[in-house]
Amino acid sequence: MLNPLLNNDICQKARMSRDPRFDGKFFTAVKTTGIYCRTICPVYPPKEENVVYYATAIEAAKAGFRPCLRCRPDSAPGSPAWQGVSTTLNRAIKLIDEGALQGSSLQALAERLGISDRYLRDIFKKHLGTSPKAYALYQQCLFAKQLLHQTKLPITEVALASGFSSIRRFNDCFVSQLNLTPTQMRKSRIEQSNELSLKLYYRPPYDADFMLKFFKTRSIENLEWGDENSYGRTFEFNNTQGSFTAKHIKDKNRFDVTINLNDVRQLKAIVNNIRRILDLDVDIHTVEQNLEKSFNGQFTIKTGIRLPGIWNMYEAGVRAVLGQQISVVAAKNLVTTLVANLGVTVGNKFLFPTPEAIVNSGLDFLKIPGSRKQTLKNLAKHFLMNEAPEEPEHWLKLKGIGPWTTDYACMRGLSDPDIFLGGDLGIKKAIGNARYQFEPQQTSPWASYLTFQLWSQL
Repeated sequence: MLNPLLNNDICQKARMSRDPRFDGKFFTAVKTTGIYCRTICPVYPPKEENVVYYATAIEAAKAGFRPCLRCRPDSAPGSPAWQGVSTTLNRAIKLIDEGALQGSSLQALAERLGISDRYLRDIFKKHLGTSPKAYALYQQCLFAKQLLHQTKLPITEVALASGFSSIRRFNDCFVSQLNLTPTQMRKSRIEQSNELSLKLYYRPPYDADFMLKFFKTRSIENLEWGDENSYGRTFEFNNTQGSFTAKHIKDKNRFDVTINLNDVRQLKAIVNNIRRILDLDVDIHTVEQNLEKSFNGQFTIKTGIRLPGIWNMYEAGVRAVLGQQISVVAAKNLVTTLVANLGVTVGNKFLFPTPEAIVNSGLDFLKIPGSRKQTLKNLAKHFLMNEAPEEPEHWLKLKGIGPWTTDYACMRGLSDPDIFLGGDLGIKKAIGNARYQFEPQQTSPWASYLTFQLWSQL
């Protein structure tokens, strides 16, 4: 079912012009060939009477169409059709994309969300037209297809990286979901390697200059790296250690990402997190239209500004605590000192310090008040002792943590799109200098983008 804002006339114009701004927002299925495509597909466009438009790839697949081997729908930016509709649905999709249904049941997922499994099935059916398990399985297959196209991983490794426990189940699901066999995808020679290269696409506009400069200004030595065209860092995810470097390819509307890791089984969730950090899936055109209406011409929106993310909520919280009421440079120096003293060495780089490392350290190397050190230790202990430590409302019970800290962590650690940092000194300066008059709630659900728009003016 198409978004009402995307009627057939708009879809026709978008596919005929191969407009990259609509890439992933809908898919074109061709009745005469049985194939569905992205809007940017390079093949000669079929006649309008032979096409059907679908909002998501899984809807096209359920209707009996298989993915195009030229434009590769598995590489399209994620569709945000369900975003802002239901907080529960957004959380469910995030957990499923992280592998919540690969090693656990639907009932267990529903319990984590605080709802019944019946209600979970209902919201998926209402907003996505399918069940949670069907959504999860199709996403696994699409990710596997992407790996078969873009990497030289052996098919066994592709199956594991996509969340399948056996080759037989992988082959069966691949054929049933995509009407293709894995070997039909594989054209490159096979090599065993810990390094993977993937192409991650976005819808323009994308202000890579602002994004990469923001990362570089706050880059922590031996944890992060980058220049005017790239950003990279080390990471740990569910006991998997690795690193990535994302290089911007402007004329292709994508990042070429090289990933090194010691276990491919977490690859799908890791790639999803990289997409979040680079903010590749937002419908930025909708965001900017909303902001322009809210400000009623008070200032010109800088087009393409996204939300630069931090690897996870824990790291974002630690960096926020160390950044309270000091400059960006001073905060960067404190985080650099923390990483150099407590980070685990991986080659010539560091991983971000674990909660255990902070709890067990006296933090004497940090030139900050004792109360601030205790706040850091309290936050780290919170992550060690709680089943759902990322819930920000629980952080406010910790001494030394206030709304600015939790809001900053949510905005960058979870990429929450609706955070306005009204108490931030930089935001106050930007508003005061220009004498803007507005109500932040008018920009909901995109207040985080307003925050970055204002920061960009400093």
